[in-house]
Amino acid sequence: MDSTQVRLQEEYGKTKIAKTLSLLDEELVGLAPVKTRIREVAALLLIDKLRRNLGITSAHPGLHMSFTGSPGTGKTTVGLKMAEILYQLGYIKKGHLLTVTRDDLVGQYIGHTAPKTKEVLKKAMGGVLFIDEAYYLYKPDNERDYGSEAIEILLQVMENQRDDLVVILAGYKEPMDKFYESNPGLSSRIANHIDFPDYTVEELLKIAKLMLEEQQYQLTPDAESALTQYIQKRKEKPLFANARSVKNALDRARMRQANRIFDSRGQVLTKKELVNLEAADILQSTVFNN
Repeated sequence: MDSTQVRLQEEYGKTKIAKTLSLLDEELVGLAPVKTRIREVAALLLIDKLRRNLGITSAHPGLHMSFTGSPGTGKTTVGLKMAEILYQLGYIKKGHLLTVTRDDLVGQYIGHTAPKTKEVLKKAMGGVLFIDEAYYLYKPDNERDYGSEAIEILLQVMENQRDDLVVILAGYKEPMDKFYESNPGLSSRIANHIDFPDYTVEELLKIAKLMLEEQQYQLTPDAESALTQYIQKRKEKPLFANARSVKNALDRARMRQANRIFDSRGQVLTKKELVNLEAADILQSTVFNN
């Protein structure tokens, strides 16, 4: 029996994926099930690489992925980290991530879609192609729609150039499920389905504080209470986009703070007044009107 040995920690250290996984933990609040799945995928790929290095044959691990969840739940950020991991382990040559939507792939007239899609694929080669709201590629009710042509080209590349490109399809869970049902060829090529949960109120508040800290702002205790109420109310309204909605709310709160300070001009300003967001800066939101 072959007694060849591999020092796992040494090989793990060579890849630098430990740093990427640590950054994923540090930079993203919550998302425990997502982080667990990314670690599992990274472990599988590392072991596969070690097996290949020792000449143990095995099926090529499926690398194409599906990220489902609401907007603002960190799908693109995780996609970037996944691209780094794949590059560090040698599964892709360049490690860049190209984010596109239907408009980047599908043409307006006959003969327009193929060159558009192929141009995008050319730019993405050696990295990860991240297709956001991928379900918009398929419009069965419209006979003159060219999305199916883009899907066919994608399918060929996903199957025949697996060593050159990894595709991540992303979007809301329900329409993505329907999209896969309508396109079994695509579904069969996706090895890793990862669902991104919505953030809790507590997690969104933590995200808000981190965003403010980066810009050297802080919430007064009353402002923190007001922001908590805001998040609770906003979560119940349409078009809520998790961290994205929180970022927009903070941008508006900073604007109100600036107006409040400007309206009281004439007084000497302290650093504290320039740094603090007050409850009033948040409570003026239209969310509190009904």
